[in-house]
Amino acid sequence: MKKNYSIIVAAGKSRRMNSAVSKQFIFISGKPVLAHTIDAFEKSSLIDQIVLVINESDIEKCKKIIINKYRYKKVREIVAGGEERQHSVLNGLKALPSDTNLVAIHDGARFLITPELIDKAVKAAYDSDGVVVAIPVQDTIKESWSNKIISNTFNRDRLWAAQTPQVFPYSIIIEAYSKASKTGFIGTDDASLVENLGYEINLVLGSVENIKITTNFDLILAETILNRRRLK
Repeated sequence: MKKNYSIIVAAGKSRRMNSAVSKQFIFISGKPVLAHTIDAFEKSSLIDQIVLVINESDIEKCKKIIINKYRYKKVREIVAGGEERQHSVLNGLKALPSDTNLVAIHDGARFLITPELIDKAVKAAYDSDGVVVAIPVQDTIKESWSNKIISNTFNRDRLWAAQTPQVFPYSIIIEAYSKASKTGFIGTDDASLVENLGYEINLVLGSVENIKITTNFDLILAETILNRRRLK
């Protein structure tokens, strides 16, 4: 039977956090950020195996303090990341078998993801060209071309903030990344590469807790969310 794979991308450089330690290895609530992320996919009932994409210089560290320590059963392979996120995802896709069913691509820094949200996204992808976990935008969005002068105000009712996982049939996401690689198209997320080919992507309601760790404040917020979850 064809399997569903997750590609967890954790090859970021943590430039905005001014940290000597890559953010995926920062400990929070007694465990590295990346380990929290893997936990959710290990517990997902619809993800069969996982491919991790890590900075090449961090691969051995990842094996030692995360994979071997927590004895994850679904992690199939660890591959080296690329220069940009899009290149890292492509490296992860190349590690998947050709008979893969669905591919759930997830940012390793979104470590508050839950197994329930993963499964909801995967289920929605079975009968679609792909799905994006997203939440409605709460703030009014302004556009400015230069000099901080507003050039446009968008209708907030139509705007969604994309999160991950983003889930696609293997054949479609491979086609999208192959085409982007040949043409030099750079997308802002995985779905944008698929949209570029004319496919229709569905939205799945995400969670305000599914934040991406990019600043030190995000770590404080994440710790608060984890503490609240323990009290439930």
